[in-house]
Amino acid sequence: MAREGFIGGMTTRPTSDAPRGAAGSVAAAIAFVEAHGVVLVSAKGPAARLVEAIAGEPISGNWWSHPRANAIYNVLAEVTESRQILVCRLVNGKVTLVHRRLWPALVRLAERFAPQQISQVREEHTPSGRHVVTEVSFPHWVPPEIAQEAKTLTERQAASLLRQWLANTARTPPVGSP
Repeated sequence: MAREGFIGGMTTRPTSDAPRGAAGSVAAAIAFVEAHGVVLVSAKGPAARLVEAIAGEPISGNWWSHPRANAIYNVLAEVTESRQILVCRLVNGKVTLVHRRLWPALVRLAERFAPQQISQVREEHTPSGRHVVTEVSFPHWVPPEIAQEAKTLTERQAASLLRQWLANTARTPPVGSP
């Protein structure tokens, strides 16, 4: 469901003018996150950028300057509300999306990450345009079935699933490192 609001000087309204890029719909954007496992929302870094996937093209500068900023926002708003997506600051302290398929591995290896990296980030834009960010600390956001699944993973299995992100984000080296 697209939301209407006032963000960054722009009024956002539900639109059928969704970008036609690789991830221009909510379902396609969630599939993009699932395929990559971990993506950045808009920051440049060692992960794919969801705003570019939604736009279907590279974005230079602030994505709010893109001609389809409202449509990009509407897709992002729904993706970040999905029960399949964890919004956190895993990669370089930037807003990161982690697909649910990797949550058990993230939970299993939680001690390898700084607490602020794996806290759930909730962003809200109030009707007045104010941007409010709240965080739900780990493990309070973890569903019971994910916590249970994490217990079935060995450290090696979990590290294998998160290998790329352990190398780029973790406080300690991955299992088997010299």
